[in-house]
Amino acid sequence: MIKCIATDMDGTLLNSVQQISLENKEAILKAQAQGIEVIVATGRSYQEARYVLDEAGLTCPVIGVNGAEVRSKEGEVLSAIPIDKQVAKRVADKLEERDIYFEVYTNKGTYSIDLEKAVSILVDIVVSVNPDVNQEDVVYAAGARVRDGLVHPIESYDLLFTKEEIQIYKFLAFSFDSEWLESVTPELHELGELSISSSGHENLEITNKNAQKGIALEAFVKAKGIELAETMAMGDSFNDVSMLERVGRAVAMGNAAYEIKSLCDAITATNDEHGVAKAILEVL
Repeated sequence: MIKCIATDMDGTLLNSVQQISLENKEAILKAQAQGIEVIVATGRSYQEARYVLDEAGLTCPVIGVNGAEVRSKEGEVLSAIPIDKQVAKRVADKLEERDIYFEVYTNKGTYSIDLEKAVSILVDIVVSVNPDVNQEDVVYAAGARVRDGLVHPIESYDLLFTKEEIQIYKFLAFSFDSEWLESVTPELHELGELSISSSGHENLEITNKNAQKGIALEAFVKAKGIELAETMAMGDSFNDVSMLERVGRAVAMGNAAYEIKSLCDAITATNDEHGVAKAILEVL
């Protein structure tokens, strides 16, 4: 019997215009009404995850920034696993040496030195998991990152590495030159205990090696007295692997990569066909 359901956001819970469909919302509410714990597990910051949850009228705990932060449904921080500041500074240096654009996710929100790229990076993530989508619609929806203050402008990332109250959760690095990303990856691994994954063809997600969706989900269900065997997880991308490998029921989206589908127990419909709702209703 399933007692906890974890769902990724981009390419999974969200459709191609980055909204939670009515079908997905109703399935989640039905699961919650039956006492099932539903948790979102995303590479997004808490602020960006809450933005779309609030838009849909849903309240859920959130595993954010790939597991670097976990928050209760009320928004209280339950756990945080930041990157060491000295390691973070060296990561930034490596990316800047290659002129790779990146954003820094922190406990105080997400920062960018180029707000135009802050929009285009989200467009890339969405289009890479929804290749048939109308790009203009995605660009408008992604623009909410800047319009609604979800990404903060900053002149230099060095300011983040020197402030005591700032915790560095994640680097989201972006380049159209995949060879640049491939060449920097082994160098980043040498810097320390880092986890490097991806949620799109042209990006890298860099976190503390213990900040992974699967590790965070395992700790979350244990605290609730739930077994991983009683947990279902849904995802579409490589940053979902750590949780898909751990749970009792792993579900790949219809739009997931072949490698993700091959790991899973079941394959549901695509994110534009309310695949999350179908997977939830199947176990209910």
